[in-house]
Amino acid sequence: MIGVVGGGIAGLAAAYRLQQRGHDVQVFEASDDVGGLAAVYETAGDPIEKFYHHLSASEGTIVELIEDLGLGDDLEWRYKVDSYYVDGVIHPMEKAWEILAYPHLSIYDKFRLAMLVKEIDVRGGWPKFDTYDDITDFEDVPIKEFLLEHTTRHVYESFWEPLLDAKFGSRKEDVSAAWLLGRVKFRGERDPLRGEQLGYLRGGFGTLLDDLLAAVGHENVTTGARVTEVGFDEESTVEAPNGGSAIVNGRRVESLTVERGGEAETRDVDAVVVAAMPNVLEDLTGYPCEIDFQGTVCSVWSMDESLSDTYWLNIKDEAPFGVFIEHTNFVPPERYGGEHLYYTASYIQDPAEDLWQMSDEEVESYWREGVGDLFPDFDSDSVNWVKTARNPRTAPIYERGYLDMVVPYDLGEEVAEGVYYAGMASRAQYPERSLNGGIEAGYACADLIAEK
Repeated sequence: MIGVVGGGIAGLAAAYRLQQRGHDVQVFEASDDVGGLAAVYETAGDPIEKFYHHLSASEGTIVELIEDLGLGDDLEWRYKVDSYYVDGVIHPMEKAWEILAYPHLSIYDKFRLAMLVKEIDVRGGWPKFDTYDDITDFEDVPIKEFLLEHTTRHVYESFWEPLLDAKFGSRKEDVSAAWLLGRVKFRGERDPLRGEQLGYLRGGFGTLLDDLLAAVGHENVTTGARVTEVGFDEESTVEAPNGGSAIVNGRRVESLTVERGGEAETRDVDAVVVAAMPNVLEDLTGYPCEIDFQGTVCSVWSMDESLSDTYWLNIKDEAPFGVFIEHTNFVPPERYGGEHLYYTASYIQDPAEDLWQMSDEEVESYWREGVGDLFPDFDSDSVNWVKTARNPRTAPIYERGYLDMVVPYDLGEEVAEGVYYAGMASRAQYPERSLNGGIEAGYACADLIAEK
C-alpha cells in the first residue's frame, strides 16, 4: 500500500495516478475536508473558491485530468479584462489599443515593455530571440536590476514595481528575474484584438475535486487523520570478506502512524508521498527546506451590484489590499444566483504584520473602507455577505537561488527509499504555484513509484 500525506489537489492526483498504475493507495488528510487551497464557499448558485483560481493556456496537465474525469464539456475559456487603477482612474490594459492608450507610459516605455513580454531582447538596438529561452540563466539576477536593464526605469517604477509590491511586499527585491520570465512563459499567448483567455470550470474547481475524490474512492481517503510519524527499516549489514561490514539494505520507509479521533494507528506502507507543505515533510522525515513562504488574507464579497467592467484590477494607488478581483466580470453573476462576487486579497510576508494580526471582522471593516475609497459609488448596504480565509503558506517567495532549494520528488538518497515529495516546494510549482502544478507534482511522484 502507498500512503499519501495530504488530501489537496497534489495528494489526490498522486493517488489517482497510482491507482491507474495498479497500486493500492490510502490518502490521509489532517483537516476535515479535502481540497486544501481549492476549498469553496457556498453562494446562491454555484460554489466559489475561497482563494481565487483560474487556468492559463499553458496548463495542459489539469486540462487532461478534467477530460479524463468527464468534465471536458464544463471547461470554459473566457476572455477577461485586466486594468490598472492609477490616480482614481481605471485603465483597461488587455487589448493592444488599450495598452497603447495607457497615459502613464511613453511610447518608448510601451515598446520596451511589449518586447520583454514577447521575449524579444532589444538591448543594443538589434533584436535577439533566444536571450530568454533558458530562464535558469537569470536565476541569480535581481529582478529590479533585470527590469532596469531590459526595459526602462519608468517602466519599472510605474508598471512593475506596484505589481511586485502587491505580490511580494517587503521581499520584492529578493525575487529573481527567472521568476518573472517564467511567469511570462506561463501565461501563454495573448490575442492582440481580444486579449488573454483564462480557463474556468462550470460549477467551479470544487467540481474537479469532487470528481477526483470520487475517482480515487471515498474509502481510500481518510479526513481528520494526521500523520504523526513515518517509520523506517534501518540499514542492515553483513560481514564482508575482508572482515569489515557491508550495507546490503539501505534505509527504507515501512510505516505511517496516523492519529484520528484521539487514537493512533500504525499502517504498513511500501512508499509514502508527502503532498503537503515542506514543514510537514521536515517534521516527518527531518528533511529541511530553505524556501520561504508567504501567507494570504483573502475575502470574498457578495454584492447586489457591479463596481467596474474589470476582472483583475491592479492598483498603483494606496489601497489596503494588493488586488481587487471582480469575479463576476469573468464568470457571469447568473451562475451565482445573481450575486456579484469579488475578491480582495493581500500577501503576508511576516505574521507580525498588522493585517495578519487583525480578526476577520477587522479585516473586512478595513477593506470595506478601501473599496469605498476606490469606488466612490460603492454602497456598503449592497454587501450581502463577506467571508474571509487566511493561510500562512499560500505561495513561495521566488527569491534568487530558488531552484537550488526545490525539494526533489524522489527523496530516496536524501531521506530513505520510498519517500517522495509532491508539495508546494516541488519543481512543478515553479515559476508559479497552481492547481496544474499540484497535479504535475502528484503525477511525477506516482510515475517514479510505478517505475520501481
